[in-house]
Amino acid sequence: MPPRIESFLSARLFLVPQLVGERIYFYSNLSGHLSLYAMNYGGSVPEPLLPPNIALQNPDLIGGYSFYVFPEEEKILVMIDHDGDENYQPMIIPLEGGFPEPAFDNFLAQYRVHLCDCDPERSLIYVSAESREKPIQETYRGVLRTNKLEKLAESEYGAYPACHNENHSQVLFADGYTVGDGILYGLENGQRKVLYGKPLEQRQPGEVVPPNGLISTEFSPSGQGLVVASAVFDDKYSLGYLDLSKPGEIQPVKLEGVLHAGVGEMKGVAYLKGMRYIVAFNIDGCDWLYEGVFNEGKRLMSLRHVLIGDGDLSNGVIGPHSLHYDKIGDRFILSFSTATSPTQIYTIEGKQRDLIVMHTDEKILGIPEEQLSPGEDASFTSYDGTRVSARLYLPAGSLSFEGPRPLVYYIHGGPQSQERPDFSWFSMPLIQFMTLRGFAVFVPNVRGSTGYGLNYTKQVDRDWGGQDRLDHVYAMAKVLPKDKRLDVKRAAVVGRSYGGYMTLTQAGRHSDLWSAACDMFGPYDLNTFCERIPETWKPYFKIALSDPETPDGRAFLVERSPKTYLDNLVCPMLVIQGRNDPRVVAKESEELVADLKKKGKEIELLIFENEGHDVLKYENRVACYNAIADFFAKILKP
Repeated sequence: MPPRIESFLSARLFLVPQLVGERIYFYSNLSGHLSLYAMNYGGSVPEPLLPPNIALQNPDLIGGYSFYVFPEEEKILVMIDHDGDENYQPMIIPLEGGFPEPAFDNFLAQYRVHLCDCDPERSLIYVSAESREKPIQETYRGVLRTNKLEKLAESEYGAYPACHNENHSQVLFADGYTVGDGILYGLENGQRKVLYGKPLEQRQPGEVVPPNGLISTEFSPSGQGLVVASAVFDDKYSLGYLDLSKPGEIQPVKLEGVLHAGVGEMKGVAYLKGMRYIVAFNIDGCDWLYEGVFNEGKRLMSLRHVLIGDGDLSNGVIGPHSLHYDKIGDRFILSFSTATSPTQIYTIEGKQRDLIVMHTDEKILGIPEEQLSPGEDASFTSYDGTRVSARLYLPAGSLSFEGPRPLVYYIHGGPQSQERPDFSWFSMPLIQFMTLRGFAVFVPNVRGSTGYGLNYTKQVDRDWGGQDRLDHVYAMAKVLPKDKRLDVKRAAVVGRSYGGYMTLTQAGRHSDLWSAACDMFGPYDLNTFCERIPETWKPYFKIALSDPETPDGRAFLVERSPKTYLDNLVCPMLVIQGRNDPRVVAKESEELVADLKKKGKEIELLIFENEGHDVLKYENRVACYNAIADFFAKILKP
């Protein structure tokens, strides 16, 4: 019996769990789309908390918490958009579930809202509100108990609530200009007091300010300083201490107790309680999380327990906000998956963190584990000596495919993100499905990716389709042909978002390398792309990509646009798009297809009318995965 994508989709997603007393709250697609559920600790039939017509968004795209439980208020705050349009609104439902009602008298209705931080004991929340009309982001503090909002700050570059002290008398904010380049500041009498970084308006024309890489900040136990994770001392990030009485000075913090080895970077630091913190790392694409104790006087972080990265919870990842600390029970709850294992909910308990309880048992239906591909390291040295991390997924030997395998070349989005062994993400079921059908799948993290240090990540700034494009070309032309298990003359390229942009770029500028191409919501014309993105994104893209308001900026966008080169397209192309996508709007893909059809190119368009910048609903996922696999199989003949 040929493999079916339904085998992988039968393993439901369990995401962003929170543990409150003896109740577990979580996202799942049990009904075919993401919704909010609750069950008892130890397992029970999940109880839906929202009406069946409401579909929630991918937590990776939300930019903050997807929901938060406030037990003393007997309420849950849920961030809800409409079929992927990403106009998130804070909505209230009763603790036992119900029909959502707008929070704060619907004051934030004209904003795209992100839930940044919550203090359920004080009934407090912090939200970042993006204007839909102008490039301004505003931060509010809300009190659910009184249904009141207080505006704290606003900025063109974020004013993101970075951290607060224990009693919320001090709140610090972050503005970000590009990845790793920003400032940290507080407010005194309404005036900004910069604690670290150089504000954009104080920089001279052409001045180069080294990025500080401030990725997380937390107040120290005394409240007199900050524990930060930054790239000030180490390109791959490290801990530091900022004395609030000495702005502009970060002191190094010694770290002891590190047990992992490999290539990667620190992901950040998060406060638990007392002197205890979480310190997180991304090593070879997999998560390592430690619980540590901070000695403020000695500037020393002692890592006491490995939470994730060793033993049963190893070689995988947790998603954003998928680790939650239960202060009352002194327990952790998390969602964890690997390249071959679906998401499961676990709790980590006991003083020594040695009790791991598995609360779900999702399985891939009808496919033995030995037929899945864990992947192998396929890192390579690129054209200029840069090391590029990559993995190659080959069909399992038990499948008995013979001869060199046709190649699917998968390019991740971002561009400043990373392809990781994460079964909850769209790509991993696709990768496994393709190997079952006889394809090899190559997945590189070329320059511009996260996970390998700030300098590596920054190399795509103002260079879309530049050096990263050449990494892909070098892999296809010089590296992969050496592997006799692969038939690179039968090769397809596929990617989503920026990966879709790069797919279009590869198919147009390097048409000799590809026999088929699949673009999922990738920008086609960078000038129209920059015009159509949300207003609050435009200041960032003006710096990180190019300024379309200047002649040189527009010329650069033309030079780097796939539109400029797709006259050279020779292979068949499939284009996939969500109608409600606010990031790469449907018109981009429709114009791409219309232009190429006029030129006689072989191109198909698949639009999902009730999706955004992802494909989430069950029936759409089945159609999407099958469309890609069947399209490649027809041309590459595995």
